[in-house]
Amino acid sequence: MQDPPVDAPPSAAPAPPPEGAEAAEEEGVFAAAEDALDALREEIATVVEDARTYAEAELAFQKTRAEVAGKTAGHAIAMVVLALVLLHIALIALAVGAVIALAPFVSIWGAIAIVVGVLLAGTVALALAARRDGEVLARLFASAKGERP
Repeated sequence: MQDPPVDAPPSAAPAPPPEGAEAAEEEGVFAAAEDALDALREEIATVVEDARTYAEAELAFQKTRAEVAGKTAGHAIAMVVLALVLLHIALIALAVGAVIALAPFVSIWGAIAIVVGVLLAGTVALALAARRDGEVLARLFASAKGERP
C-alpha cells in the first residue's frame, strides 16, 4: 500500500483496530472495572465493620456511663436523706433549746406554747408557699382551651 501524501487531509475516522485487539482491550476494561468493584466492595465491608465496632463501643460506653450515673445518683440521694435527718435533729434541738431558754421568762407551758406556735406558723407559711407554686404549675400545664385547674 502507498503512504498518503503529506499535504493530504487526515482521515475523519481512525482506522479500526484489528478484531483480536478490540476483544483484548474490552477484556482489559472489564477486568479493570471488576478490580475496581472488588476494591469498592472491600472498602464498603471495611466501613460497615468499622461502623459495627463503633456502635458496639458506643453501647459499652453508654452502659458504663449509665451504671456510674446510677451509682452516683444513689449516693447523692443517700446523702440528701442523711442531711435531712440531721436537719430534723437540729430543728428538734433548736425547739428544745428555745423551750429551755424561754422557761425562766414564762412558765414551762408558756415556753412550749410559744415554740409550738412559732413552728406551726412556719409550717402554715411553707404550706401556703407550696400551694402557690402548685397553682403556678397547674396553670403552666393547663390546656390552651381555657381549662382552669
